[in-house]
Amino acid sequence: MQALIDVILPVFLVVTAGYGVVWRGWMSEPAIDGLMKFAQSFAIPVMLFLAIWQLNLGQVFDWRLLVAYYAGAISGFLAGLFGAHYLFNRDWEDAVAVGFVGLFSNAVLLGLAITERAYGPDALAGNYAIVSLNAPICYLIGVVTMEGVRARGAGLGTTAAKVVKGMVSNPLVIGLGLGALANLTQPPLPGAVVDALSLIGRAGLPAALFALGGILYRYRPEGDLRLIAYMVAIALLLHPAITWVLGRLLGVEAGHFRSGVVTAAMAPGVNAYLFANMYGRAKRVAASTVLVATVLCVLTAWGWMALLG
Repeated sequence: MQALIDVILPVFLVVTAGYGVVWRGWMSEPAIDGLMKFAQSFAIPVMLFLAIWQLNLGQVFDWRLLVAYYAGAISGFLAGLFGAHYLFNRDWEDAVAVGFVGLFSNAVLLGLAITERAYGPDALAGNYAIVSLNAPICYLIGVVTMEGVRARGAGLGTTAAKVVKGMVSNPLVIGLGLGALANLTQPPLPGAVVDALSLIGRAGLPAALFALGGILYRYRPEGDLRLIAYMVAIALLLHPAITWVLGRLLGVEAGHFRSGVVTAAMAPGVNAYLFANMYGRAKRVAASTVLVATVLCVLTAWGWMALLG
């Protein structure tokens, strides 16, 4: 339990600091919006570019682990999407943003750190396989669904064109795409350029977490408590449960199985809010779910890890 607190508490404190500075009036809401814009449109795309560029694309993935994990993630997306629309009467665009909260676990900031602390650095192979595909798969599902919903009724050709336009203009997708291109071509970038990009990329998640705290002050969970609770349950219980069941049925190797369940049991990452903010939909639900689930993750992650033995 202490190890989990040592990993999760700093994340919560950064979010709390952002909340506090806006609450006390030390930073204005436009300043917080600008900070989130920097993180979402520049720093995090740079981080994704560097991560994909430096990834060994020839790495052997355990397809059974990936099926178990992403079946759970997609189930969370669908449960959030249809639950938000049919159970909580949100329109389809809001519902897509809510569904994304159930899709995107915090595989890096929490998943890697907790797995390493609990099982050692040699236990991270399965985590790396998940992380390498997490952003491309989740953003592909989210962006395609959102752009499809926005273009509904416009005809297949128009809808497809809008989906493609929405994807290619998305800074996060651009970062991923350029990273894949760099991985294949290995451009001889000067060391100073790479170091500068690294500095920008490392600023992304802390800046986004701090800005998220400031945004939480604006989007307090008044009126959305039932939907927030529903999404917290999907993220912390449904996703890892499906990953567990499918992992057992598919016979996933013990180390990979452990990595898959632990990663699935993490709270939604800050990308869940970034997606909602990018489309201006369900921002209060996304931000509040990230915060509440991150706090509760201390207990639920400990429970799942206790079951893993």
